Amino acid sequence: MAWEPKDPTGRSGQDPFDEILKKGQELFRRFMPTRGIGTIIVIVLGLLVLSQSFYTVQPAEVGLVKRFGDVVRTEGPGLNFKIPFLETVLTPQVEKLHRVEVGFRTDRRGRTRLVPQEALMLTGDMNILSVEFIVQYKIANARDYLFNVDGIEPTILKAAEASMREVIGKSEIDAALTTGKAEIQNSTQDLLQGILDSYGGGVKVATIQLQDVNPPDQVAGAFKDVASAKEDREKLINQAHGYRNDLIPKAKGQAAQDVNQAEAYAQARIARAEGEASHFLQTLKEYKQAKDVISKRVYIETMEEVLANVTKVILDKEAGANVLPYLPLDRLQRGGNTP
Repeated sequence: MAWEPKDPTGRSGQDPFDEILKKGQELFRRFMPTRGIGTIIVIVLGLLVLSQSFYTVQPAEVGLVKRFGDVVRTEGPGLNFKIPFLETVLTPQVEKLHRVEVGFRTDRRGRTRLVPQEALMLTGDMNILSVEFIVQYKIANARDYLFNVDGIEPTILKAAEASMREVIGKSEIDAALTTGKAEIQNSTQDLLQGILDSYGGGVKVATIQLQDVNPPDQVAGAFKDVASAKEDREKLINQAHGYRNDLIPKAKGQAAQDVNQAEAYAQARIARAEGEASHFLQTLKEYKQAKDVISKRVYIETMEEVLANVTKVILDKEAGANVLPYLPLDRLQRGGNTP
C-alpha cells in the first residue's frame, strides 16, 4: 500500500500549497483579463531589458564595462550600449581634481582639527614641526585606479605622509618655516608620484600644498622669540647694506671728482709750462738777434716786478742833493718800512 501525504487538517491526498496557488490564480484571472497578460509581461520585460542595455557617461567620466567581473572595454562620454544583465558599468570621474588631507581633517561645516600622529615630523636639524598639507590628484588610468590597489585614497594618504616625512627629515627648520616651502612641496610631489607609480595606482599627483607649517604648541613661544631675533638680525643686516649702498656710490663719486680735478690741474700746469717754455724759447731767439735791447727790456721788466710793491723812492745823485732827509720814526716804531 503506497504512502500518501496527509493534510495537516486531517484531509489526506491534497497539498495545501497547491490549493493556495489555485486560489491565487483564480483571483488574478478575476481582476486581469486573460488576453492582456502576455502583452503586459512582454512590455515590462522589454522596458527592463532596455533600461539595462543603455547607460550614459558624463563628460568628466570614463565608462569601464565589466563582464563577469573582468573589464572588457572602456567607453567615452555619451550614450553607450551594454549587454543587459551580463555587463555592469563603473564611471569614475577622471577629470575631477580629488583631494586628500594629511595632518588635519575638515568637517562638513568647514572646521578643521589637527591629527597629531600624521602632522608631527622631525626635521634634519632635530626639531619638531607640525606639518599640514593637501594632496590633489587626478585619475590617470581608471582601470588601475579601481582594481590595482585596495583602498587607493588611504594608500595615497599613507604614501604622502611617508614622502613628506622623508623630505622634512632632510630639511632644516629654517627652510621649512620660510624660504624652502616650494622646494619641499616639489620634492614631496616627485617622491609620492614615484611611490604610486610603483604600486600601479593609476594616479597623477597634481599638486602638494602646504597649509600650515608651525612648531608644536608646547614650544611655539620659544620659536617666536627665535623668529623675532632672526627678524631683528635681518633688519640690521638690511640697514647695513642700505648704508653701504648709499655710502659707496658717494665715495666713488667723490673719488671720481677728485681724479678729474687732479687731471684738469695737471693738464693746466702742463699747458702753462709748455706756454712758458715756448715764450722763453721765443724770447731767447729774439735775444740772440738783439742782445742789448732784449737785455735792457728783461732788466726793466724784472725791476718792475721786484719794485712793484716797494715804497722806497730812488733818486739820482743830483736830485738827491736837493732833498731834505726824513726819518719816519713813527713808522719805524710800528715796524713799517723806511723810505
